[in-house]
Amino acid sequence: MTKPVNRAAIHKAAEKLSNWGRWGEDDQIGTLNNISPQDIISAAGLIRQGKVFALGLSLKEPIQSGLFGGRWNPIHTMLATGTDAASGNQDDPAPYLRYADDAINMPCQASTQWDALCHIFLDDKMYNGYDAKLVDARGAKKLGIEHVRNKMVGRGVLLDVARWKGVDSLDDGYAVTNEDLDGCAKAQGVEIRKGDFVIIRTGHQERCLAKGDWSGYAGGDAPGYAFETCYWIREHDIAGICSDTWGCEVRPNETNEANQPWHWVVIPAIGISMGEIFYLKELAEDCATDGVYEFFFVAPPLHLPGGAGSPVNPQAIK
Repeated sequence: MTKPVNRAAIHKAAEKLSNWGRWGEDDQIGTLNNISPQDIISAAGLIRQGKVFALGLSLKEPIQSGLFGGRWNPIHTMLATGTDAASGNQDDPAPYLRYADDAINMPCQASTQWDALCHIFLDDKMYNGYDAKLVDARGAKKLGIEHVRNKMVGRGVLLDVARWKGVDSLDDGYAVTNEDLDGCAKAQGVEIRKGDFVIIRTGHQERCLAKGDWSGYAGGDAPGYAFETCYWIREHDIAGICSDTWGCEVRPNETNEANQPWHWVVIPAIGISMGEIFYLKELAEDCATDGVYEFFFVAPPLHLPGGAGSPVNPQAIK
């Protein structure tokens, strides 16, 4: 598909690919409806070696640079420490308890995370036609992240596009096409099925880790999904779409008429759960070694009523 991306193309795709009403007028989980109980049972059968891969990036990595949304890096603060205990500061009044305690301050989208379906609006509407004004200073009255807290489990598939292309990392601005997704899946010998969690590896995050330089990662130029892949997502009826990049879709965007045009369609129209900033290095290396690119996937968000997103440490189990 080589049609130009503009506002008209965005609204055309949103109308054609819309899942509004598909699972009822009260639906709040979108494409996660594609996962059946039998799908979860079958996915559990993919565990054959007991290998567990954590897909959450370290919260100590300073990936946020202020390019988007005023997000800051997680702030980890110790409230009580072993030095407090050893110095006797915790011994009064008696009887005492010596302990360590801490706190964390972070935006919900500061590191590896899920976007809730209330995160992106199509004009003044959210997924399933809910009014954008239902998200206010007290949180989301519809489509908050809490509605998917027991839904993020099933068959996961890694599409290692960077390795398939023979590079450590795709170039910034490289748009991963429908042909790329199908070609990579075919080369890996893995089938994309209804209800899957599809994760693509671009290598972008690993490039930043290797350099120790995160400038531009959060909101700058990056490889990512081409706009046309919104049609691929709807055609395959997958449950979730994830990547190792900050925003999943290619940057610079394919149009100057909208910021993150792919987001405009996949979240509010299709209603797909999107995972960003996934750490994929060890999983990808293991998949390349044994040739198995499917696994049991589990990644529950925090139980945060009204949240527009949630930090997560996803797990891939083979």
